[in-house]
Amino acid sequence: MTGATYSSIEMIERLVGFDTTSSKSNLALIGFVADYLDGHGVAWRRTTDDAGGKANLFATLGPNRPGGVVLSGHSDVVPVTGQAWDSDPFVLRQAGGRLYGRGTADMKSFLAVALALVPDMQAAGLRLPLHLALSYDEEVGCFGAGRLIADVTRALPLPRIVIVGEPTSMQLATAHKGVTVFRTSVTGRAAHSGQPHLGANALHAAASLIHFIETMAREERAAADPACRFEPPYPSFNVGTFTGGTAQNIVADHCSFTWEFRALPGDDGARFVERFTRHAAGEILPRLRETAPEADIVTELVVRVPPLEPEADSPAERLVRELTGTNRSEVISFASEGGLFQEAGFSTVLCGPGSIDQAHRANEFIEIAQIEACEAFLRKLIAWAAAEHSVN
Repeated sequence: MTGATYSSIEMIERLVGFDTTSSKSNLALIGFVADYLDGHGVAWRRTTDDAGGKANLFATLGPNRPGGVVLSGHSDVVPVTGQAWDSDPFVLRQAGGRLYGRGTADMKSFLAVALALVPDMQAAGLRLPLHLALSYDEEVGCFGAGRLIADVTRALPLPRIVIVGEPTSMQLATAHKGVTVFRTSVTGRAAHSGQPHLGANALHAAASLIHFIETMAREERAAADPACRFEPPYPSFNVGTFTGGTAQNIVADHCSFTWEFRALPGDDGARFVERFTRHAAGEILPRLRETAPEADIVTELVVRVPPLEPEADSPAERLVRELTGTNRSEVISFASEGGLFQEAGFSTVLCGPGSIDQAHRANEFIEIAQIEACEAFLRKLIAWAAAEHSVN
């Protein structure tokens, strides 16, 4: 069976051309990939979100047996709204040894290189399977990966190793922070702003809660271990959105804000949640209820992405070290789907082309030299999987 072939740059051009901003469907991209794989006789399966408007794709090349290697990446990208791009972000532009476009660094280039090498994988006579995993909604909470992983563990021979191709400049990364996101909603009581004593201001209460989050952040920064390899070397906090109120002359009876912490591996951050909840219930809510017994503060979990923990005697780390010749590993502060794969029992590392410094920005780019390095890495992986090897 002979299907279409693409160079890595040609495949990057195709993938960047799909606007897969997380707020939109990724089905057109997944459909293109499925058709491409069909043309090469590659088996694949899909899982979708509840509405059916977004999909994961998991493909297997080589023998249908346990112990293979997954090359994983997310298909969604962050918005371009409000960013000053010099060219259409969904049309690949090449200039000065770089490729510009949304998703070039984070992280369509890794997926594109792997897809461009599908004919080589098919021709190699693989003894161990290589799998391609494309997920949805990583950028807004790693929601797609959970369904993909559940499907794989339920229905397929289990892979042993996962390489997540997040932009690490082709360096081996073996640990990253987790991220936990909450939405806190405050209910007060409306009143005329000239009679604030008759109301309970939800915005004032929220401001006090946000100040408490800042206090925890300052404490963690002051207690940072200078030997910690993460940047920053302590759990970090952020308040990302804040909405509420009705008018300038009305005491606000409602508001909500989202906030997060990013804890170090080995730290679930439960103490932050406990402290925040205790402060809200013990200090802030009683003030609201002095004039508004119906007042309330509700905090709900929105996103939980586990950290990637360093693994003792990690098969994934040994493999990437062998293929790259590196003797060192990095840690990264951004989260990925790697922690979810690891939590499900797969030996997992990160290694992919491009720099996270270029991600999420206007004029996002990747160096062509990084594409070439990724190609060389994956060709070594193909040769490794075609030889007699064990990954136990």
